[in-house]
Amino acid sequence: MIITRTITAGILAAALAVGGMAAAQSQDGQNRRIRVHNQTGVGLAKLQAADVRSGNYGADLLGGTAVEAGASRLLTIDDGQGGCLYDLRAELAGGQTLVRENVNVCRIADYYLTR
Repeated sequence: MIITRTITAGILAAALAVGGMAAAQSQDGQNRRIRVHNQTGVGLAKLQAADVRSGNYGADLLGGTAVEAGASRLLTIDDGQGGCLYDLRAELAGGQTLVRENVNVCRIADYYLTR
């Protein structure tokens, strides 16, 4: 039984990390789930977020799975520190990087990434 619980807890932690920044969640009741729509015309290879207060970009929010042109992905952008404003850094197929500053992930449900 102990082995089953350990494996289940590990799977749950991994599932939480894949859908967003990490398993940490802010406890302020704000919804930080947004659907990112890739309208760049090319694949979105990587997406990172940095709380504007720290400026530190976290791991790839896409978990290594690209979002094709015209497709979207539901993500939770929450580092557990209670911030709502994030800078987003997107790396497109071919190497182009786009940075969008001060995106309020607590106030939007959809974010349209364009070039």
